[in-house]
Amino acid sequence: MERIAEWLHEKNPGLDGPIAHDEDLIEARLIDSMDFLEFIDLLEELSGNTIDLQEVTIDDFRTLGRVQERFLSAAAG
Repeated sequence: MERIAEWLHEKNPGLDGPIAHDEDLIEARLIDSMDFLEFIDLLEELSGNTIDLQEVTIDDFRTLGRVQERFLSAAAG
């Protein structure tokens, strides 16, 4: 999760402090459509799995908690 937080801070240089586990990344505009594919690439790199966009919804990317649960937990993939 540290690498994801670093990436979000890189993309949002005005962002101060930590990102809450339940903060809505999309509503807060921390991830936008221009960065979305890069974010998926990062998740694939970190998880070691390919993300099939036909099998996910936008809610799977909405919070750090959901990202961790869906893509980075031992049970994911």
